[in-house]
Amino acid sequence: MADDGDLLCRSHADRGLEDQLFDRERHIRYLEMNYQILPSPYESQEINHLTLAYFIISGFHILHALDRIDREAVIDWILSLQAHPKNEAELNNGQFYGFHGSRSSQFQSVGNGVSVPNNSHLASTYCALAILKTVDYDFSLIDSSSISKSMKHLQQSDGSFMPIHTGAETDLRFVYCAAVISSLLDNWSGIDKEKAKNYILSCQSYDGGFGLIPGQESHGGATYCAVASLRLMGFIEDDLVSKCTSSCILDVPLLLDWCLQRQAVDGGFQGRPNKISDTCYAFWVGGVLKILGANKFLNERTLREFLLTCQSEYGGFSKFPRQLPDLYHSYYGFTAFSMLQETGVNSLNIELGISTIHHTNI
Repeated sequence: MADDGDLLCRSHADRGLEDQLFDRERHIRYLEMNYQILPSPYESQEINHLTLAYFIISGFHILHALDRIDREAVIDWILSLQAHPKNEAELNNGQFYGFHGSRSSQFQSVGNGVSVPNNSHLASTYCALAILKTVDYDFSLIDSSSISKSMKHLQQSDGSFMPIHTGAETDLRFVYCAAVISSLLDNWSGIDKEKAKNYILSCQSYDGGFGLIPGQESHGGATYCAVASLRLMGFIEDDLVSKCTSSCILDVPLLLDWCLQRQAVDGGFQGRPNKISDTCYAFWVGGVLKILGANKFLNERTLREFLLTCQSEYGGFSKFPRQLPDLYHSYYGFTAFSMLQETGVNSLNIELGISTIHHTNI
């Protein structure tokens, strides 16, 4: 019979073995807890409720666990957040008729004595459509024409996009949202692709990466938004590394060099030079390498080892090793393992940021 010392050693050995494995079941339980009730630290994120739902529901799909949700309840809730014009004429009033980020953002706000009833947002609309696509909703039932027609009002003269009609920052994040929305709706009438392309190219920096706006420091997230948008709009091909010619609109060798330099000595990816590795950049930068057909050049073994140091004992992933998990980094941890072809994990549509959709009844 083993003594207490043997049992203790065995316990530590088992824990060490678990730390080397992707714990799918524990991640599913983590998502289930957040699906049922969001922890109190997320109270300040109420305005982003739809985005949090995107991380949870898309996360379930990546983990082959979409049966854990109430599909009809999810669909009803998502559709209840869409803004609708009262008539055709309102589509020309400059407002955007997409999806609200939460119930509170549907409340009328008053500015300068004028009621502003609609603050639907490009990022929220992306998340809403991504969820509906994930649960295999019939897109012919969506008021897609209102989304596309009104989205045109958000594009600026330089090709960039504002996220809301009342004004906000304009950068590559919202160009990407507009591109995904157009792709999911299969309707590109809401975006001037040529202007968007020129804006994206103006954001490529001297070092090969992309900043969020022209002249800004290269950043992993901005670089993903740029490359994924160009791919969705049809301006670049898959596997550019092997196909690229002098006619390619991107400086691919410089871009590739910048991306590969983002894998740090600990195996993880950093978002910018001289920053420490962060779970989410395994997707943002790793996704760019995948689109370029250059993922074969990254060190998958050390990347996996880094990600597992960020895998929480409670399920989910943290930003940095051995911290508490959060939904954002958990989702992009799942996507990273999808790109690493982890057993039991769904394949990923890199450009859309969601799992590959197979049309089946849930």
